[in-house]
Amino acid sequence: MPKKMLERVLSLRRAAPPHGDEAAENNDDGATDDSKTKKQQLPLTTRAFNYFTRMGPIGPCLAFLFLVFLALLSLLLFHSHSFVCVSSYYDPVYRSRLLGLDGLESDFGSLGVPWCRSKHGKTVEWTSKDLLNGLEEFVPIYEARPIKNNMYGMGFDHSFGLWFTARWLKPDLMIESGAFKGHSTWVLRQAMPDIPIVSLSPRHPEKYLKKGPAYVDGNCTYFAGKDFVDFGNVDWGSVMKKHGITDLSRVLIFFDDHQNELKRIKQALKVGFQHLVFEDNYDTGTGDHYSLRQICDQFYIRGGGHSCFRDSDEARIRSKRKKFWEKGTDIDELCGPGEAWWGVRGYMRDNFNHSNQLISHAEHFQNSRFLESILDVYWELPPVAGPSLTHQTRYDPARSTSPIVEDGRYGLFQRLGLARLETSTFNGYTQMVYVQISKQ
Repeated sequence: MPKKMLERVLSLRRAAPPHGDEAAENNDDGATDDSKTKKQQLPLTTRAFNYFTRMGPIGPCLAFLFLVFLALLSLLLFHSHSFVCVSSYYDPVYRSRLLGLDGLESDFGSLGVPWCRSKHGKTVEWTSKDLLNGLEEFVPIYEARPIKNNMYGMGFDHSFGLWFTARWLKPDLMIESGAFKGHSTWVLRQAMPDIPIVSLSPRHPEKYLKKGPAYVDGNCTYFAGKDFVDFGNVDWGSVMKKHGITDLSRVLIFFDDHQNELKRIKQALKVGFQHLVFEDNYDTGTGDHYSLRQICDQFYIRGGGHSCFRDSDEARIRSKRKKFWEKGTDIDELCGPGEAWWGVRGYMRDNFNHSNQLISHAEHFQNSRFLESILDVYWELPPVAGPSLTHQTRYDPARSTSPIVEDGRYGLFQRLGLARLETSTFNGYTQMVYVQISKQ
């Protein structure tokens, strides 16, 4: 072919007008499609496979090992606890709204857990592992309890909490205010077999022996029955001298007397006692006495404060949860006249709800500030296990910390021996609290 003709043919091929998709692309104001103008990138697995097949007989083996490696890497990423995606889903209110009614049933802490603030941010020495070890030890002890049906008294959760606290602190003297049939006395005795106990109770536990099981301790000084003296009126100096106690930090006080806990705190502080346990630390809007939990339910504390607005998220969530939990409260129950939500509808209850005092929000706020000024440690006992394991229906998990044994861990629940207990024993949780106090 002559040289000029060849150049003309090549020129025509280079200048050939586009057609089809190419024409449309060129007419789009000079815009280009990267998928057509750039070299297409093959998937990593395809490129790796092509690479290995070019390596001869050993290639397929290497390709297989590569695929196994990818599979193991995927499993590691998706099942590792350290592989966490952070999103607004973990916001409690967002979770509650997203999950709907079914997801609300055991969403621990979704409505806030007002935790009293201590003076220096100190907390307890024990860990969740210590609690688990304690549970394993305590279950067989609890199974041997003399009072099997302790209706209106402590259930398993609080029995464990009292036993664990006493066993950990190892006091030289234990005092209980409110003994009922003697179950708490028995629990203290299991924790500290040789330590003396002082028990204050309007009715002596021995009186219950006429109707059924009760417990009377041989190494206990009773201020009960006709000898009853209220905690605030006891001559504690004489009692300490009688028992040879010179260091009041070696004394543990257990309150299960349904009295205003602010009153009891002030009485204990005046004497010089430091270690206190309150059995019924009722949530805001519930209970027959003013509790530490209620006192610390403040707007400035994380998880504290409430809105009485009927169309708020809190109101809607509470309304749904009340259908599931006996102690759940809706906004109408929580809020009294003038939108008073603190205490119980604006009241500071006392003495089994026989004595009530209306307090202002300013007074409620000052009570919290006082409590913070004397608190060295504040610790609420977590529920022993989640409701799917215990089948409890009383307390609302949305106002509680996460349990020691979380929902879904039935193997652990069973291994600890908890599955052997009657479900009714788990229905008495009311945020038992341990506090350590000292003067300002």
